[in-house]
Amino acid sequence: MPRNDGFFIMSEIYGVTFPIPKSLVSRFLEDKKTVFIKPSSVYSALKPGMVFVIYQSQKDTGYVAEGLIKKIVFSEDPILFFDEFGEAIFLTKEEVEEYVKNTKKWRPHIRIRYPRQRKWMAIELEKIIKYKEIQKPERFVSVGGKYLKK
Repeated sequence: MPRNDGFFIMSEIYGVTFPIPKSLVSRFLEDKKTVFIKPSSVYSALKPGMVFVIYQSQKDTGYVAEGLIKKIVFSEDPILFFDEFGEAIFLTKEEVEEYVKNTKKWRPHIRIRYPRQRKWMAIELEKIIKYKEIQKPERFVSVGGKYLKK
């Protein structure tokens, strides 16, 4: 939103959304999982108390639920999250191990350019509620997620 002096006013960030395949969304809503993990993107503005909106991807796409961010943790080894969060993580340990193994196969050129391993992020949620209807976002939600702004 432009101001009269030519500068722009930044929108206030109140949360984040990430796509989660429809086949895995039920783990949050029915199985009561509360921890979302993924390779970290730059989400330094996230803080506890902000909103986390679940964007259901692959089929019947749209926003389907939300929760409050309780805690955010970073690690270079995603398996260490299981020591802290255990069964609350929406992926199984085997799924995470397989993902890490496949990532090494998919992107060998990235490791050459960027030899440092990318950190993983765990976002613990609380007060997760399912929406009555799927809500369509105004803009596409990429695999990397996006901030939600007022």
